[in-house]
Amino acid sequence: MLRFECDYTEGCIPEILDAIKKENHTQLCGYSEDPVCDRARDKIKALCGDCDVDVHFLVGGTQANTTVIASAIRPYQGVISAQPGHINCHETGAIEATGHKVLAIDSENGRLSAAQIRNYCAAHWSDSTHEHIVQPGMVYLSHPAENGTLYSLQELEDIRAACDEWNLTLFVDGARLGYGLAAPCNDVSISDLARLTDVFYIGGTKVGALFGEAVVIRNKQIKKDFRYMIKRQGGMLAKGWLLGVQFETLFEEDRYFAISKKAVAQALRIKEAFEKQGCKFLIESWTNQQFPILHKDTLRKFDEHYTYSVWQQVDDDHIAVRFCTSWATTEEQVDALVKDIGRFV
Repeated sequence: MLRFECDYTEGCIPEILDAIKKENHTQLCGYSEDPVCDRARDKIKALCGDCDVDVHFLVGGTQANTTVIASAIRPYQGVISAQPGHINCHETGAIEATGHKVLAIDSENGRLSAAQIRNYCAAHWSDSTHEHIVQPGMVYLSHPAENGTLYSLQELEDIRAACDEWNLTLFVDGARLGYGLAAPCNDVSISDLARLTDVFYIGGTKVGALFGEAVVIRNKQIKKDFRYMIKRQGGMLAKGWLLGVQFETLFEEDRYFAISKKAVAQALRIKEAFEKQGCKFLIESWTNQQFPILHKDTLRKFDEHYTYSVWQQVDDDHIAVRFCTSWATTEEQVDALVKDIGRFV
């Protein structure tokens, strides 16, 4: 059985295991205040260009999202998100548990636009009873979005302008950032994110690390006392060097970008194979996630050999599914899938 349902079925790139083994008996201070974490921070800061940023390491995406949001907005404020956004659909009410409502906006392509943000805020502030309604305080984006689509640089600049107009914090979830950066149509860089957002994070869990996300903060108000919030949210790892060593290794010799590029190339091979069979797709994705629409009888054939994610029922007979590659996906695995796409579809 070959697994294509997600991008975290394997452990980590072998260089990380080697690096952990190398540091394993080194005596290091705790809570990410060690020289290993400092070196990793320096590598990430260099990618951010001239932006003055702080870098913090957390264990996972939901932990990063809840900690950032709890730090950035007031108790009566909520977070504007596309309806399919991860914080709205896949975090079991974690954001609401911190006391903040997710203000979900319908989105056909899984992304928010500057116009939607402006319209939402205008509607809130024009309501004479706005003090009785959760106030929008933050905009949450994912790059890539949940369905593998990307924001263009122009879209991000427009959204930044809208956030400035309405005094909103801009937060970008980068759990799959590497795969977005590696997409052939992407025109956004890490330095662009550092410049345009108040806070974003670089995902490691899904992009070659055992676990971990690197939160990058430009906004001075969020920087202030952020470590207090990490601790309060239960996110301060005592053996913090385990996070630092992974990001130091990922950003040595451009490994993060190389492994992401490889995963996207494998996904586009899968996309091409389905296209050759005349398959339609739920949405056009150029990242490591592909969403072909398949007949339920066809899926039964795949079920004997592959795992995938069921994404959306399209009609009585057809289902949109997700085939997902990762840094660990091999040529041989994709060769087998491509061959069977030709046989089954």
